[in-house]
Amino acid sequence: MTDSLNANATLNSENLEEHTTQTVPQETPQTDNLEPADTENNKAVAYEPKSSKAEIIERLKELAQDIESATKSELDFLKQNFYKLHKAETDAAQKAFVENGGSENDFIPAPDPDEEAYKDIMKTIKEKRNELFAQQEHEKEDNLQKKLAIIEKIKELIESPEDANKNYNTFKQLQQEWNEIKLLPANKVNELWKSYQVQVEKFYDILKLNNEFRDYDFKKNLEIKTHLCEAAERLANEPDVVSAFHQLQKLHQEFRDTGPVAKDLRESVWARFKAASTVVNRRHQQHFERLKAEEQHNLDQKTVICEIVEATEYDQLKTFLDWENKTKEVLALQAKWKTIGFAPQKMNVKIFERFRSACDEFFKRKGEYYKKLKEELSKNLERKKALCEQAEALKDSTDWKSTSETLTRLQKEWKAIGPVQKKYSDTVWKRFISACDYFFDQKKKATSSQHSAEIDNLNKKKALIERLNALLEAPHDEDTEKAVRDAIKEWNNTGHVPFKDKDRLYKEFHRLVDQLFDSLNLTAAQRRLANLKSNIKDQGGKEGNALQRERDRLIRQYEIKKNEIQTYENNLGFLTSSSKKGNSLVSEITRKVDKLKADLELLEQQIRLIEESM
Repeated sequence: MTDSLNANATLNSENLEEHTTQTVPQETPQTDNLEPADTENNKAVAYEPKSSKAEIIERLKELAQDIESATKSELDFLKQNFYKLHKAETDAAQKAFVENGGSENDFIPAPDPDEEAYKDIMKTIKEKRNELFAQQEHEKEDNLQKKLAIIEKIKELIESPEDANKNYNTFKQLQQEWNEIKLLPANKVNELWKSYQVQVEKFYDILKLNNEFRDYDFKKNLEIKTHLCEAAERLANEPDVVSAFHQLQKLHQEFRDTGPVAKDLRESVWARFKAASTVVNRRHQQHFERLKAEEQHNLDQKTVICEIVEATEYDQLKTFLDWENKTKEVLALQAKWKTIGFAPQKMNVKIFERFRSACDEFFKRKGEYYKKLKEELSKNLERKKALCEQAEALKDSTDWKSTSETLTRLQKEWKAIGPVQKKYSDTVWKRFISACDYFFDQKKKATSSQHSAEIDNLNKKKALIERLNALLEAPHDEDTEKAVRDAIKEWNNTGHVPFKDKDRLYKEFHRLVDQLFDSLNLTAAQRRLANLKSNIKDQGGKEGNALQRERDRLIRQYEIKKNEIQTYENNLGFLTSSSKKGNSLVSEITRKVDKLKADLELLEQQIRLIEESM
């Protein structure tokens, strides 16, 4: 026999809902068990959704007036239909609230009078159904006692076999009373019917009616049971397996209520009816076995979906785009969930709760991320506003160099700050860049003449480089060195060039100078002196501390070389040139002393040059 399960649930995260009704067998029918069963809840009914909450409330009022027609499946369906519409209205109100500038966390749904009306009528229906159920249970118990009394009365008739013919009318009246009693406790039906049937057959066996009357009774019963057998056999071709099974239950009830046939036909008639019932029951059983397999497949699919959501790597969702892409994936899984049928009864609610829990966890974390992101965007906006204020305070400055550096630094800070809310992004950026552009426009106007001078200097220094190239290719004479030094002097007296060309020209000029000095065989010391003069003049003079450090270094070298000369001269006083070896050593020391004195003279010139530049 089967019981019906309406497993419905509503998922509160991101509009995930499940509104389907399914009939699931708890136990499969046995082909040799033809006893009646309480199949009131076995039918799966498809209800048409209502388009408004008012229609749902009106239908509930109708059911409240006809409480016997109020089935649990329809009440559950109406409940789901109502709260689906209720949630859609709430979501629309929340969306409008957010679009008007409100915070999603601050949204509070307005009281819904329809919901209060719904709860009141549902409470009334529940109370009436409880009363009806109590009445039915009481009626079933009363009917049980009535049928037990009928069985006892038949037993009394059997105990008086000599009066069987006289008692026949009483027996038929008892049978009529038995058939008129319907509602019974489900767990007593089979046992009660078996006991009744035994007593009925015993009565017929002892009945001493005349052959014509008894045969007529048997004949009518045979016609009825033959008709029932034919009806049961036709159910083998019924397309709706579940409907065929329910129709069979009614045929069973009629078969039981019909009296016996002739003793020699009882087994054959019963065998025919049982064979037809076996075919219907087998189809019914196979139907639910297929349904069970489908439910297991549905469970497997839903389990995979749960595992996907549960496996979300939240530590990898670091950006707004990451969360949006993952949200689309979760919503797609929710849509897929809705297309999958029910899982087995014992797992249906559990797997749904598991999925709802995983989705709730995802959207909870998403909400936390968005809250944190909103706070960060607000902080970024405040930081950018502060940079705007600084830039606006500097835009009228005429300290071109210092202010340029400061604004450049502010621009780098701006880039390092994260994004702000889209509705503020353009406004705050225009405010900042307008202040920066205003300053640099003013600077450009003020420094345009300076730029022209730098271009002139650039052309002059290019001409000097061309002159050195010409000297390098021409034969050298006593005027070549002077021409190089004149070029160095002219280079040093030429002002600044554009910054982007400065290093390139400097390197090219001094490369040519070094080549010319090499070709003129100038000493390193002489070259250093020339380069020092060039460096000091070409670079516009070093900073005071740098020049002071260079002067101190040269003075230290000067003292070192001076001490070396003193040492060599002292050593000469102890040497004699009488021997060949002594004469050679004196010559070597004398040569070194002369070189040191030349270096000393160049160091003096370098020191004087620096002192004149300080």
